[in-house]
Amino acid sequence: MPENVAMSDRTRVVREPQRAVYDRETIYKILDEGFVCHVGFTADQQTFVIPTMYARVGDAIYFHGSAASRMLRGIGAGLSVCVTVTLVDGLVLARSVFNHSMNYRSVVALGKAAVVDEPGEKLEALHVFTEKILPGRWNDARQPNEKELQATSILRLQLTEVSAKVRIGDVEDDAEDYALKVWAGIVPLRLAANPPIRDERCDASLAIPPYALNFRR
Repeated sequence: MPENVAMSDRTRVVREPQRAVYDRETIYKILDEGFVCHVGFTADQQTFVIPTMYARVGDAIYFHGSAASRMLRGIGAGLSVCVTVTLVDGLVLARSVFNHSMNYRSVVALGKAAVVDEPGEKLEALHVFTEKILPGRWNDARQPNEKELQATSILRLQLTEVSAKVRIGDVEDDAEDYALKVWAGIVPLRLAANPPIRDERCDASLAIPPYALNFRR
């Protein structure tokens, strides 16, 4: 049996509850597939939602940015955050405009993020960021120096209050609309990479690394 996250009033899916998912395996698979999360927070009576890169390590996610950013200064001081990740898997074209939809997988995580100060954990978080995008890249490229580490803030959010919402399946039309002479179906979507483009100052003798040439998601 998959391990379920303890559901709270804040993470319980209210609208379309049949699409709710609370097991960690499904939630973590969604998080591991995504590249960008959106971090919501309120500072100076203004709400902000900021996109940023992230990575999961165990039961926590790490995200980062400039040490001078308002988001990271505010969150580091103990502001509550809402972190969301969404993957779109397909366009659902119904016979009526009202019943058009999307197949998707999404995660919402709530809590207070903590600043990562320990140098070893900070460096490991950057390692995980890099390897999540392209496994093998960390050892090929120059790794962060002390100045770069100081200019970067890393925050950790424990995945304690978290839930997912998933929509899969076919078109759902009203019964009377199935007789309409309107095309209906699914347009599947996926992330695909084009061939790598060499930097104009890159040594022409260097072969394109396999992880760039054969990128798949």
